Amino acid sequence: MEDVTEVYAGDICALFGVDCASGDTFVTKSEMHLSMESIYVPDPVISMSIKPANNKDLDQFSKGLNRFVREDPTFRIHYDNESKETIASGMGELHLEIYSQRMEREYNCKCVLGRPKVAFRETLMQPVEVDYLHKKQSGGQGQYGRIIGVIEPLAPEHYTQIEFSEELMGTNIPRQFLPAIKKGFYATLEKGGLTGAKVSGIRFRLQDGAHHIVDSTEIAFILATEGAVKLAYEKGQWQLLEPVMSVEINVPSEYQGAVLGQVSKRKGVVVSTESAEGWSTIYAEVPLNDMFGYSTDLRSATQGKGEFTMEYAKYCPASRELQMKMMQQYDAEILANQGHKKKRT
Repeated sequence: MEDVTEVYAGDICALFGVDCASGDTFVTKSEMHLSMESIYVPDPVISMSIKPANNKDLDQFSKGLNRFVREDPTFRIHYDNESKETIASGMGELHLEIYSQRMEREYNCKCVLGRPKVAFRETLMQPVEVDYLHKKQSGGQGQYGRIIGVIEPLAPEHYTQIEFSEELMGTNIPRQFLPAIKKGFYATLEKGGLTGAKVSGIRFRLQDGAHHIVDSTEIAFILATEGAVKLAYEKGQWQLLEPVMSVEINVPSEYQGAVLGQVSKRKGVVVSTESAEGWSTIYAEVPLNDMFGYSTDLRSATQGKGEFTMEYAKYCPASRELQMKMMQQYDAEILANQGHKKKRT
């Protein structure tokens, strides 16, 4: 490397101390609105959770992530509100492992890589009738609200939707309390009774109820609705839903059999296959929960020649084994939290 005062088209040079990101264009005159065509940036193929091993290193962790994102457009970071984790996305497990090592080497911040929690959902299998009375009296104004209705499942193609329908006759529930009932319904669905996942694919048909001229308030009907939904959690038959991805795999034809075996092992369903000029394309639907680590397995099975892309397709019922496993994990988390609270008190 040598110091130079100028460079020409086609030259490769390095600049020090310049605040920039990959793809930026430098011009000699600030009034020039000129930008070179951006480089092609492929979409990430794998995501993993990432966090500092020591919470005291959060500042260094943030600095490192911001720098890596600016210098590498294929490395992306986002915060998952559902799993409460920072998710790093890139072009492969090795890609993400390298940044984890750089974080420790350059920012003295050791990181822990995991796999992100899949966004499972819970839904009903059969309609459930609910009749819940929330009544509380403590000296002054009390709380009173009664909810009667039916919570029923939606069709499989609407597994991600939530519906609320009002079928009231008469004035047993005044109209001004309907927004509070909706609020209580949607708020309770944030955490299901099976595994703690969000609830979706259901419809609440509000059919009747009761109110008190003095004690009925918005908060009373919110709590009454929450109680009605939790009653359905106890009485109803619920099932776990998992996201299924549409996967496209391109491999040399001689590896097609091995790759089909991998897809089957990961509980995937092959939709179709195509072959042309020595290459095979496999189209399959695979549960997202079974896709982590697949890029490494695919490279190993195809001597690094195979590649794949995937995108969300739909939600489908999870296997009985997976549902039981998730329920056991959820029960263990509840017990651990209860034990933690007792120790703190």
